[in-house]
Order: sequence, then structure tokens, then C-alpha cells
Amino acid sequence: MKQIDSIQNTSVKAWKKLHTKKGRDKAKQFIVEGFHLVEEAIKHDAPILHLLICEEIDMPSNFSTGSFEITYISKEVSKELSETETTQGIYAIIEFSFVRVDFEKTSKILLIDEVQDPGNVGTMIRTADAAGYDAVVLGTGTSDLYNSKTIRSTQGSLFHLPIVRGDLGETIINLKEKGMKVYGTSLQNAKPFNEVSVSSRFAIIVGNEGKGVNSKLLSETDENLYIPIYGKAESLNVGIAAGILMYSL
Repeated sequence: MKQIDSIQNTSVKAWKKLHTKKGRDKAKQFIVEGFHLVEEAIKHDAPILHLLICEEIDMPSNFSTGSFEITYISKEVSKELSETETTQGIYAIIEFSFVRVDFEKTSKILLIDEVQDPGNVGTMIRTADAAGYDAVVLGTGTSDLYNSKTIRSTQGSLFHLPIVRGDLGETIINLKEKGMKVYGTSLQNAKPFNEVSVSSRFAIIVGNEGKGVNSKLLSETDENLYIPIYGKAESLNVGIAAGILMYSL
């Protein structure tokens, strides 16, 4: 096991850069923080390169050790790497996973179009996991999967199901060729979600917090749906709306 005490250490400087998208894309790595997320990464065989543990804490007994390197770090280094107010002192450096989704073998998929808030994106991934969806596709303009807030909001679900980034226009064409229905979400030219006869294999698109789903994508769907609002609220948060639709459909 290694020990790192200085925030000037070259490895620490490299890991610190993983808090930026540019740094993650260059290194093809990301960082997760906290006992739960690290445990989920280990349990689901994420490609962990380094496990970093603050010298003040013990290695949890329920953590099985894999092929990754374990490094103990000082309290100062832990604080330097943390993006939370009260760090738990444990981190994993994980290699990007290049995932492919076989649409022939899927029955329920969530497509996310230009949702920019990482908390919303992470929440929707977590809900898709809970609702038994087979995959999530992040369209252009959607918050980065490996943003620290996105990761925390997934609560580990990013390790449970395939999540890919792709062109949603091409994805819709591909899904329809594979016999899947594609449902958009819109307030115009749409039906209430609870009045639609849902196919056994389908994808649903949710869109940007302010603009909704891109009109070009909506023109390619089989049907567009909306959630009726009975009170005085103008709209629903996209994460809440996605949860209602994913469970209902």
C-alpha cells in the first residue's frame, strides 16, 4: 500500500483535475467519493484503478479488495480531493466504461434531451434503475454523467444499468427499426399519459428544463404525452415528471 501526504503530489494534482469535464475526458477517468458510492462501484465490478482512503479511517470490512491499488492519503489530501462539505475520506478513481446497448434486447429505455441540471440527470438515472428500465441514453447538451453532482444524485445507479451518450435523432430511428415505440413529452399535440395504450417495448424522451424536448425529435416520435396539472403550478420539475411517466408507463 502507498501513502500520500502532500497535496503537491503529482497523482493528487492529476486526480484533482477529474473534477472538471476537460480533465475527465483527457484522462478517461472519473472520481467517486463516499462509502456508499465506492461500495457500489466495487460490488458491480466498475473498472477501479485506485482506492484512496484517508489515514484517519479504517478500510471497511465489507469491502472486497480487487485488482485496484489501495493508497492511504493524509487529511489534507482528502480535503483537497473532496467536493462535499463533510468528506467521508474515501474515494475511487475509475476508468471510463465504454458501454453498448443492444436495442434488440431492451424493453424500456429513457432518453434524456438537453437536461442541464446534474441533479436532475442523476435523479432520473436513479429512478430509471428503480423502475426497471434497461438503459438510459444521454443526448447532446445533457449534463455530464461523471459530474460529481450527477454521480451523487444517482446514488450508485450509474453502476447498475447501461448509460450511453448518443445522438437522439439517430437513436429514435434505430429504436423504431427494432420495433420499439417512442413516446415524447410535450404540452402541444399530445395526449394525457394515462389515456395512451402503451406498447410492451418502448422508449420515452424527457427534455430540457426550460425548452422541453426538441421539436425535431418530437416530430419523429410515435406519440407525444403530457401530465395533466390540476393545481396552479405552471409545470413539474423534469425529474419528477420523468419519475411519474417511467412508473406509470
